[in-house]
Amino acid sequence: MPITALPIEELRTPLLAALRRSNRLILQAPTGSGKSTQVPQMLLDGGLIPDGQQLIILQPRRLAARMLASRVASERQSVLGGEVGYHIRLDRKAGSKTRILYVTEGILLRQLLADPRLAKVSAILFDEFHERHLYGDLSLARALDLQEKERPDLRILVMSATLDNAALGDYLAPAETLVSQGRTYPVVIDYLPQNPGTTPIWELAGSVLERELPRTDGHALVFMPGAYEISRTLSYLRGRLGTDVAILPLHGELPPSEQDRAVEPGGRQRVIVSTNVAETSLTIDGVTLVVDSGLARMAKFDAVRGIDTLLVEKISRASADQRAGRAGRTSPGRCVRLWTSYDQEKRAAQEIPEIRRLDMCEVVLNLKAAEFTELRDFRWLEAPDWKAVERAESLLRDLGAVDAVGKMTSIGRQMLPYPVHPRYARMFLEAARLGCVRAAAMIAAFTQTRGILMKADRRVEQEREDLFGGGTSDFSMLIRAFTWARQQEFRVDSCRRLAIHADAARQVGKLIGQFLEIAEAEGLPIETDSVEDEAIARCVLAGFADQVGRRRSLGTLVCDLVHGRRGMLARTSCAQDSRLFVAAEITEVGKGSGDAQVTLSLVTGIEEAWLKEMFPEDWVERNAVVFEASQNRVVRRWERTFRGLVLESTDREAAADDEAALCLAEGIENYELPLPGWDDNATQWVRRLNSLAKWMPELGLPTFGLEEQRHILLNLCEGAVSYREIKDRSARPLLTAWLRPEGQSQLDRHAPERIELPSGRKGKLVYREETGPTLSVRIQELFGMKDTPRIAGGRLPVTLEILAPSHRPVQTTQDLASFWSQAYPQLKGELQRRYPKHEWR
Repeated sequence: MPITALPIEELRTPLLAALRRSNRLILQAPTGSGKSTQVPQMLLDGGLIPDGQQLIILQPRRLAARMLASRVASERQSVLGGEVGYHIRLDRKAGSKTRILYVTEGILLRQLLADPRLAKVSAILFDEFHERHLYGDLSLARALDLQEKERPDLRILVMSATLDNAALGDYLAPAETLVSQGRTYPVVIDYLPQNPGTTPIWELAGSVLERELPRTDGHALVFMPGAYEISRTLSYLRGRLGTDVAILPLHGELPPSEQDRAVEPGGRQRVIVSTNVAETSLTIDGVTLVVDSGLARMAKFDAVRGIDTLLVEKISRASADQRAGRAGRTSPGRCVRLWTSYDQEKRAAQEIPEIRRLDMCEVVLNLKAAEFTELRDFRWLEAPDWKAVERAESLLRDLGAVDAVGKMTSIGRQMLPYPVHPRYARMFLEAARLGCVRAAAMIAAFTQTRGILMKADRRVEQEREDLFGGGTSDFSMLIRAFTWARQQEFRVDSCRRLAIHADAARQVGKLIGQFLEIAEAEGLPIETDSVEDEAIARCVLAGFADQVGRRRSLGTLVCDLVHGRRGMLARTSCAQDSRLFVAAEITEVGKGSGDAQVTLSLVTGIEEAWLKEMFPEDWVERNAVVFEASQNRVVRRWERTFRGLVLESTDREAAADDEAALCLAEGIENYELPLPGWDDNATQWVRRLNSLAKWMPELGLPTFGLEEQRHILLNLCEGAVSYREIKDRSARPLLTAWLRPEGQSQLDRHAPERIELPSGRKGKLVYREETGPTLSVRIQELFGMKDTPRIAGGRLPVTLEILAPSHRPVQTTQDLASFWSQAYPQLKGELQRRYPKHEWR
């Protein structure tokens, strides 16, 4: 039976009443109130889930889904997989009698594809919705659509510790909202007095625990960004806290037994070092001290470069509050934040929703399968990054999953049953054709868990190379290493000798079995014999053709990739001697120094002929003139390319013909090379013409714009192949030739270059874009000129910049008569004293 002491119990009656009145409900309840475990039981016991029907609870994390299902099954004194079960990616404990089913969000989307009406589902609960996971947003939109069109009886309940109720209420309207105040104890929050500088985060945490743990009655929970930092923290603590304290890790890559050990109640004092998996859904009883690194390893997708990034970043203030609250579940607690209060004030209020930062490829494939061709019309809670959507659609076209207009193809539908990224689904289909399905299952498994090969010293690396090396694919080496570990029955001592992670290899074995079950269910033939490396390489290429790369030279690990990208080949890759390769993993990973590096790993060498055979439309051979920027000249280049990646290139001299002139002109424009031949006289001529056309439209003069300038530039480039040949050619003769003689005559009369002065000299007018012309002239040269000269048929006065004998401006005017009568008498005395040798009238 449910535990009635939990705070959420106060909402049992109003919650059931609200769901009987309405099919939509928002429930806000703080962490630890019991909503994740008790609300599903309330609905089932309250008669809202008819016999033979199911209640689905969506959880953002696999670990939480499994543990919550286990806890509820225990509370109801049933076997896990019976009345209560779970279904996460590649792991399921549920049956025909399961009434309460915890699932991760992607599972529901696949269920919607298999059963669009969700005929046996009466209610869907979206738990921890404030985390705004990508598939949570998408699943909610699909559920609302189904509810409105076909299933008004389907109940939808959105639950969270913290929600933007206004925005969510508008999205779900009409929907009721219930709020539980919960029961929390006060938590004292401390900060570091100053910035810790370069001190490793695990050492900071260790120092705090050494000081605080002896005066703490309960357990301690330490938040670290990832498995690496957790490992370093464990190593640091085990030599300092003594044997009376259990020091345990908690993260998603651990075996279930170790995860359960970290959260089980009772026992001696524990220090649990966890990722943000312990931030919300999971309850760890008895924690009264939280030590928070303030960091999380944040997955993002760079839509511009098309790569996944995994960088350690600062958590938001909301996440920090969630973490601190873990210390106040059962009694007053303490939270020590390993950053300053000043830093806290500068942090973001909330995390960026996943829909704005993750790869959209799997999502787009699911939406295409549901016949949402125009994705901008989908019912988004928050619109995605459209660049990421466009890149996803482009990749799906490359994979053959959608056609040119965005509709699902037969290949795309064949890819849907595979619970993996579409790349791997496409790879399975190609593997069936090549007879290497088992190898494809192994490759997919290697990418779904942590690497089985750990870092090792040079001696161990060489021993592994001797045993498992050979070939030009990192996957081939992994397959051999895994096969060896399996033969050793994944014994830790045997695997440790070759720096093979025994638990990771064991997990890979389970995943391979699950992938093979899926392949068999789809009717794919499973080979029994070993396969050639070429089949494996072609298979990988089918799924990752947009990540083809070329080593710049054997003397560097720097590589060029298709679509103008660049990366660094992993130092230990088996494909280092391959001229061409395909990288199954392109990741930007932050380093301790704050820098980041794009690393190419899980690399497989390929042959150029395969590109032409498998992707004939993207393999291009051309012979054309191009502008070579390093030489500022036009060359005739023969090259072969694949999706913009140059495979081979040869340059020779280009003929000085019209094609070369056009290429040279475009190169000069694109690279913004200065043209001395286009001097100030040419610029002034253009300004005079455009100004006069505006001042006197009745003359019908043409204007000179960007296209006309390109025409002149092209004429300048005639008969040349290099910038050096034309940079001193004057543009002025070409300009005057461009304008008809009568037009040039009107230009010279109404917008002259120069005007005659009383001294007999012709002063140069300077034309600017927005103003009339200016004449800079010494005052002595104006003696005898009574009025301001005018141009444009007398419509426009010239601005006179009057200069002293030293050429320093003393007055600017458009009214020369007023200058002589008002300003000059005072200036004359001053200037005459300074320049007595000059004439003064």
